[in-house]
Amino acid sequence: MKMILDTLLNRRRFLKATGATGAAAATTAGVGKLAGFTAASTTSTHVNARPGGETRVTKNICHQCPARCGINVYTTNGRVHAIYGDPGNPIANGKLCPKGHLGTQLLYDPDRFKGPMKRTNPNKGRDEDPEFVPISWDEAFDIVAERLNRLRERGESHRFAHFYGRGWGSSDAGLYGDFGKLYGTPNSAIGHASMCAEGSKRAKRATDGNDSYNSYDYRNTNYILNFGAGFLEAFRPYNYLMQVWGHMRTKSPKTRVTTIDVRMNPTMAASDRALMIKPGTDGALALAIAHVILTEGLWDKEFVGDFEDGRNHFRTGETIIPDAFQANWTHGLAEWWNGELKDRTPEWAEEITTIPAKHIYTVAREFATTRPAMAIMERGPTAHFNGTYNGMAVHALNALVGSMFAEGGLFYQMGPSYGPLPVSADDYMDDYAREMQGKHPRIDMAGTEKWPMAGTMMQECAKHHLAGDPYKLDTAMFFVTNPIWTAPDPRLWEEALKDVFIIDTSPYPGETAMYADIIMPEHTYLERLQDSPTYPFEGWPMAALRTPAVDPVYDTKHFGDMIIEIGKRINSPMADYYRELGDVENMLRHRAAGFANDPGDNGVNDFESWKEKGVWYKKPYHWRYWRGTFYEWDGEGYNIEMSEDEVKDKLMPTASGKFEFKSSFLENNANYIAREMGIAEDRVGLIQWVEPRHTGDGDLHFVTPKTPLHAEGRSANIPQAQAYMQPIVGGRGTCYLEIHPKTAQERGINDGDTVRLSAQVRGETKSILAVARYMPGHRPDTLVLPMEYGHWAQGRWATAQGRDMKPGHSGDLTENLSDPISGLACYYTAKVRLEKA
Repeated sequence: MKMILDTLLNRRRFLKATGATGAAAATTAGVGKLAGFTAASTTSTHVNARPGGETRVTKNICHQCPARCGINVYTTNGRVHAIYGDPGNPIANGKLCPKGHLGTQLLYDPDRFKGPMKRTNPNKGRDEDPEFVPISWDEAFDIVAERLNRLRERGESHRFAHFYGRGWGSSDAGLYGDFGKLYGTPNSAIGHASMCAEGSKRAKRATDGNDSYNSYDYRNTNYILNFGAGFLEAFRPYNYLMQVWGHMRTKSPKTRVTTIDVRMNPTMAASDRALMIKPGTDGALALAIAHVILTEGLWDKEFVGDFEDGRNHFRTGETIIPDAFQANWTHGLAEWWNGELKDRTPEWAEEITTIPAKHIYTVAREFATTRPAMAIMERGPTAHFNGTYNGMAVHALNALVGSMFAEGGLFYQMGPSYGPLPVSADDYMDDYAREMQGKHPRIDMAGTEKWPMAGTMMQECAKHHLAGDPYKLDTAMFFVTNPIWTAPDPRLWEEALKDVFIIDTSPYPGETAMYADIIMPEHTYLERLQDSPTYPFEGWPMAALRTPAVDPVYDTKHFGDMIIEIGKRINSPMADYYRELGDVENMLRHRAAGFANDPGDNGVNDFESWKEKGVWYKKPYHWRYWRGTFYEWDGEGYNIEMSEDEVKDKLMPTASGKFEFKSSFLENNANYIAREMGIAEDRVGLIQWVEPRHTGDGDLHFVTPKTPLHAEGRSANIPQAQAYMQPIVGGRGTCYLEIHPKTAQERGINDGDTVRLSAQVRGETKSILAVARYMPGHRPDTLVLPMEYGHWAQGRWATAQGRDMKPGHSGDLTENLSDPISGLACYYTAKVRLEKA
């Protein structure tokens, strides 16, 4: 049996420091064998274990992905033994996806940190034993507060940063803003969105003014044009999508689905039509579809507008007289056509995308005439240098067919009716905090001249720190993020964090935790009290609540309470603020007070009923577009006609108050875009084709998708998840490199051979090993390696495959290149070389 980090930590010291016992480290056997490992299993948590005693059911929210499905957690004799979807939660509807049942494996993971610890070895690195020793929570809080107080006394509070991944609500990520304002740092907090899906959000900000993900009316749509979204794999909310898929595909008329991707996956296999596209060229395809819609007169004239004389003047290669087109709810269509779209024919797109022109014509006609229809997207089009422009081209199709805010179309999520907190942070700011506001840029340089359009740039922080530009960090605290593994070119983070005081709050011994000076392990989600306003879902507001299913298994704390306790120890008025705030439960009781004046559809009107039901929600969505007019809900129907100003204020907050084919958001940053992307300043606002820029200096595209059992990096130490990581090609105990047989045979590679992948990263050749698995459904020029394996920490099962280093970590081959507009890391843009090892 291979203990975690066996090259890093002395087994005896680790077990002593974390409080693990022989029984906890080696319980029931068998689960590990599912993945082909010999490691011992976690304690049995199967439903059919038939525990005796009284069973208690608590409401909670799954933490396996962003979907935020409500769950019922079954606990008997203080032990969780079953998790099911909550029938009263509108996302779950009593169901769960394949990974939703794995929460017990995370709760009872024997490799969890058992309590707070401090590092005693000052040296940091993969081969360094942190020599963690247990400490009390008071000691941990005092150490952190003392360090933060010293920074503040020196006028260097800006050198402290919070980094976070999956924030949930006001009780965790919602605390960051006030902490940073009161303490005096611009770096509270730097989120992971730039390493997730920021591209699709920024494409929508540039066109309809909403910097957000869409909500969708899937139940009423008749056509889905899917650009790279893993609808039946990893799109949000995955559990609900599997449910609504059945509805869409059995209703009359059946929802038709066309999927565009670079590889065969479950979504593409279940679709009506599959278009295998060259990586990074989705924007060219979307422009060609738009060209057909306009030249054939298939656009929604009530939303888009029409020519004064009622005739169609859109002809391939010919410009139109701008004043001849009268726009309704759109802006810049004439300029878009004249400056870009008139030449973007399917024949042109075929040369770029490799998709035959005849298929592009067919899809364009289907999409435009099978209404209501929607075009959806995710990292497939946007995780490239040209990602925002690709995303804008895709989203423009929704405007052309009148799907914005329409039945069967797409809109944006409303927030819950929360009450205010018991105190206001503005009342506790001292002169120092006021002086620090705006004095220093963020360490990631987001919002500065370097990245003026990006909201966050976590992947830039390591190199900025190493260069001391704009300054060096002194202290950093991490919550639900592990950049030493998840960031592109993660070894740069290993160098950067050697001289930073690190506070890691993960329950698990991930790579970033191995560089930590203080370990402050948080609860798992089954031990936590926490709110969660829904991710974009169906538009109407919803907020679920986690309630602890069990007392903490180990000596852990809620992350929100950690922030509050640190705040109480800062030598400034902010200490009084956090004393008044109290704790997470007090916060949530005040938030729930807002429900009294706006009870949920299920009767939730206070904190106690919220705990009982597990969710507050309020239908319907408040706005609807219909036949050229926007309407607002009046309590009985969509009966209030909205003015143009109201539409601009509530629905499309662009400069024009309309959907912009010529983006004012981009035009406001014309100098920057022209400099970074080589586009003429007078054209930057147009939705247009921009060539992708590939890294790696190889001849094969390299994509690293998420899979149905990928729990955002948390499933690496769950043997059940590893056993079924790749539903298309199978796999036990490893993760395969999926490769077209023709591509493999040209290189003398047989199915099952060990192969070496190489790429240029920062001017050096980097290589990883993998096991080849033939996949004839993929593009011959594209290699696929799901992002989950290659850990050198995280736990015994996560590192078990490290015995023969197969597969390596895909991030090691990923150059740190980002889309200049959205700031999204270009995870899918690498090109690698392949050879038999």
